[in-house]
Amino acid sequence: MCGITGIFDTRSKRPVDDVVLRRMNATQTHRGPDEGSLHIEPGLGFGHRRLSIIDIATGHQPLFNEDGTVVIVFNGEIYNHRELIPELQALGHVFHTKSDTECIVHAWEAWGEDCLKRLRGMFAFAIWDRKRQCLFMARDRLGVKPLYYALLDDGTLLFGSELKSILAHGGMRRDLDPLAIEEYFALGYVAEPRTVFRQAQKMPPGHCMLIEHGKPLPQPRPYWDLRFTLDNPISLADAQAELVARIRESVRLRMIAEVPLGAFLSGGVDSSAVVAMMAGLSSEPVNTCSIGFDDPAFNESAFAQMVADRYRTNHQLEIVDSEDFDLIDTLARLYDEPYADSSAIPTYRVCEMARKRVKVVLSGDGGDEMMGGYRRYRMHLMEERMRSALPAGLRRPLFGLLGRVYPKADWAPRFLRAKTTFEGMARTAVEAYFHSVSILRGPMRAQLFSDRLKGELAGYDALQLFERHAQRAGTDDPLALIQYLDIKTYMVGDCNTKVDRASMAHGLEVREPLLDDKLAEWLATLPSSMKVQGQEGKYFFKKAMEPHLPADVLYRPKMGFAVPLARWFRGPLRQRVREAVLGPRLEMTGWFNRTYLQHLLDAHQSGARDYSAPLWTLLMFEAFLRNVVDASVNGHGTPHVPALAEAA
Repeated sequence: MCGITGIFDTRSKRPVDDVVLRRMNATQTHRGPDEGSLHIEPGLGFGHRRLSIIDIATGHQPLFNEDGTVVIVFNGEIYNHRELIPELQALGHVFHTKSDTECIVHAWEAWGEDCLKRLRGMFAFAIWDRKRQCLFMARDRLGVKPLYYALLDDGTLLFGSELKSILAHGGMRRDLDPLAIEEYFALGYVAEPRTVFRQAQKMPPGHCMLIEHGKPLPQPRPYWDLRFTLDNPISLADAQAELVARIRESVRLRMIAEVPLGAFLSGGVDSSAVVAMMAGLSSEPVNTCSIGFDDPAFNESAFAQMVADRYRTNHQLEIVDSEDFDLIDTLARLYDEPYADSSAIPTYRVCEMARKRVKVVLSGDGGDEMMGGYRRYRMHLMEERMRSALPAGLRRPLFGLLGRVYPKADWAPRFLRAKTTFEGMARTAVEAYFHSVSILRGPMRAQLFSDRLKGELAGYDALQLFERHAQRAGTDDPLALIQYLDIKTYMVGDCNTKVDRASMAHGLEVREPLLDDKLAEWLATLPSSMKVQGQEGKYFFKKAMEPHLPADVLYRPKMGFAVPLARWFRGPLRQRVREAVLGPRLEMTGWFNRTYLQHLLDAHQSGARDYSAPLWTLLMFEAFLRNVVDASVNGHGTPHVPALAEAA
């Protein structure tokens, strides 16, 4: 696990400034605290920060082939490299290390772009092939590892594991993309392939790009996608047995390391299942860690302890103060873009704690998306059954009217909170799902955004992102469609981003066995009825885990990694959120309606409404502007404060 960065002159071969490249590389020292190295040749510079996990003695980067004509910088792990090495040796390739990095270099020589079909793991890498005069960049299938790039006006291509390395170059324009702002306030993150800066992009998961020297920059092309065929005739019992076997194999591959290894244990089904498999594969007690909160409403530690006791793990628990909100500015600097998932706070803390004992941890991330675990999936399926019972010509006007006139009753019992259901019934499946996952829904964004921002959006709605993905989903199965949407948006833009930045901030590698692409491909063949049955999500997964986990862990209500935002904004953060939301930094953008900002604050702090999620989204956007946009450094290392037109 590492940080990579680079400079490539797509037009000529101008010298690369080693001072600039060192500065770019240094911004990612947290990703690779063990060592840093550069490679520079005419028109090209690669930088690498290393977190030593596999082949500690010889796996240094940038790494070359035998004659020095191919060089790579790589972030991630290739879990099947031990199987690929003898195959490549049989083709005549000579290995000087035992590292998975060198495996990619020789795979590129042997198979070219098709090498991606052979790699199993999480990765982002860039390869320079001097003979072919081309730069090849790729990102793993499910977007576990990040890769950013930007083409400057003079033809210089910059790339990095984090945006901060590109910003450190000093040549990228810092004007913000209004379409990214729309996505952020709808979803709480900026979705692939966009970034918050107009000139920078994210490489989408499962995509690669071949840049030939002297030619225009191409668009990334897909080399893999997940297809929900749902056509596997396997029985439920056999599916359960095969699932356990596949998860065990995925866990086994991810336990390969030359450094101390452990696991996150939240007390939820997914992390508990991973720990159960690890315990069966290890001759030593598994190192597990979890955090609890001093507020019982947010504390799952008792369930984690059940699993730790059952498998006699070497368990460590730390109780976090429920007033732990001093990370706001730290998180804004860490994520480089506005990012509004408040569970980043406990995620940061558990990574901080884990790094004191281990260098690699396994997590349960991806289980909900892959196996149908979210409560919103079950609600969506219920609404879909209702939608299918009425023709759209009747359903849209009837439920559209009910959704408009029915009051929003956050204070009422759940069965009286029908406004969202009515609104969902008036929409298509994609519209309804987008509406259900939006932090600020369409009518709220319409009130929040100023006329100026609406003009810059020119009619763009973040819903269009979901509609584009839905067109490529290849399925109209109600569950499979929204799983696909989440895999393309929420899982990558929110979950994977959260874990990558929080873990790498502490030099900790996180591996996700439930995000194995072979496992994902198999799960996509299973009928949706195995994943959700009635009101039970992850149905066959939980049945498969019954011999391995306590019933109280398997069948309790999902809690999530939440923090008490509503209470914070009425109590200890009352003044801070007011100063941020109504302060000068948001106002100077010219993008927000101050009257509506005032309404959000007053209604929440009076207790009339729960606007904690929109307020957190605004708070983190303001923190991003102060900590990233205003604090960007120019080439002389002094603060760069953009003009309004540039920063807006």
